[in-house]
Amino acid sequence: MSAPSPRRWTALTLIAAAQFIVIMDTSIIGVALPRIQQDLGFSQENLSWVFNAYVVAFGGLLLLGGRLSDLLGARRLFSAGWLVLLAGSLMAGVAPEVWVELTGRAVQGVGAALIAPSALTLLMMLFGHDPRELTKALALYGAAAPAGGTAGVFLGGLITEYLSWPWVFYINIPIALVALAATGRLMPAAPARRGSIDVLGTLTVTLGLGTAVYAIVRAPEAGWGSAQTWITLAVAVLLLAAFVAVQARRHEPLMRLSIFRTPNLAAANLTQLLLGGAWIPMWFFLNLYLQQVLGYSAFPSGAALLPMTVLIMIGMIVLAPRAIGRFGPKAATVTGLLLLTAGMAWLSLISPDGGFVTDVLPASLVAALGMSLAFIPSLGTAISSARPEEGGLASGIVNTSYQVGSALGLAAMTAVAAANGADRLGDLPALTDGFSAAFFGAAAIALAGVLIAATTLRTRAAAPADHEATASRT
Repeated sequence: MSAPSPRRWTALTLIAAAQFIVIMDTSIIGVALPRIQQDLGFSQENLSWVFNAYVVAFGGLLLLGGRLSDLLGARRLFSAGWLVLLAGSLMAGVAPEVWVELTGRAVQGVGAALIAPSALTLLMMLFGHDPRELTKALALYGAAAPAGGTAGVFLGGLITEYLSWPWVFYINIPIALVALAATGRLMPAAPARRGSIDVLGTLTVTLGLGTAVYAIVRAPEAGWGSAQTWITLAVAVLLLAAFVAVQARRHEPLMRLSIFRTPNLAAANLTQLLLGGAWIPMWFFLNLYLQQVLGYSAFPSGAALLPMTVLIMIGMIVLAPRAIGRFGPKAATVTGLLLLTAGMAWLSLISPDGGFVTDVLPASLVAALGMSLAFIPSLGTAISSARPEEGGLASGIVNTSYQVGSALGLAAMTAVAAANGADRLGDLPALTDGFSAAFFGAAAIALAGVLIAATTLRTRAAAPADHEATASRT
């Protein structure tokens, strides 16, 4: 084994920055959405694609990113990901119309899908020589995720209010340039490996996911009973079925299907899918309620969400590992999902003449506490359930599950909101009814997660130290 790199802790700063940016790019646009909608002419139904374009590309290509990291070398792919992210950020910032904006967001998602798996691989290469150092490194890496979510909400409001919405994308450019300049000096090199790339599997899963999201977003306008809606959904199902068929037959598949026979892995991934499907719509529509109903401008809207995001960060780093160590991952997951369900249901009681302190703050804090308690144990269960040599595959699958759930959940709740009046801009009672319906629908998704986790996750004893290590990996 080679000697540890003397620059490994400096390199970890860059790796954590990668995790920070990937998560920040999902949250920083939230407060800017009304301004983007106004300037580029998005309809209320299609506005969610500013989020979905990133998430679909990110989630659909994560497995490919992990495979390319193994074949081409993690350092090379890490640099390529930053370059792609830079290009997408520039495109999204200068976009003069809707299709350019969505293309830029999709390119950003491609860059994130290359960065995320290669960053974790580089971390393992730098710190795998010492279990204690590895635990510390993984803890810092994991903390970058909630920090990115928190910073994204706050910076999105600050930038939109005092600069302009394109700067929520331009902020990535100097960070990407620094990362590109530092990667060669800080990151270890790994030789390329022989192997094939499952291009057909990548195309079918990404197109299948995108088609499903498109069908659900378009359904309120086209009609749920229309031939267009059902034909598009049928195409999505066929593409996803083709992906499964391809994976079953290929010698080197993008995702080995037999891994789901591992106890707890399938259940934990389904829990993560439903968690993303419940949480992201809440965050999306809470931003819109604050701005379009309560009349908050961009900066106060971002600041209003800070208590929620700070609680998530504290909960993930401090509370969740202790809950797992004392009660076990299953109990923590079920309790967290129950709290998330309660918070969502509470938010569905919003009114057109409501206020932040009465309608938003307490319910959002309950939901945030639930999210922080459920996310860490379900993610840790999904990763730790696989054999050690399949940890990378398990990590890619669970990240994909969460991103898929986020995209489909937001698409479905956008359709629910539009069907209940959220497409009638300026009509505050109708907007509130639509957003309330979306919160109630998200609560139903979280409740489904409660039932799945309670009935399918297996209880297994583990030492507190093991739980802390698992939590730090996230």
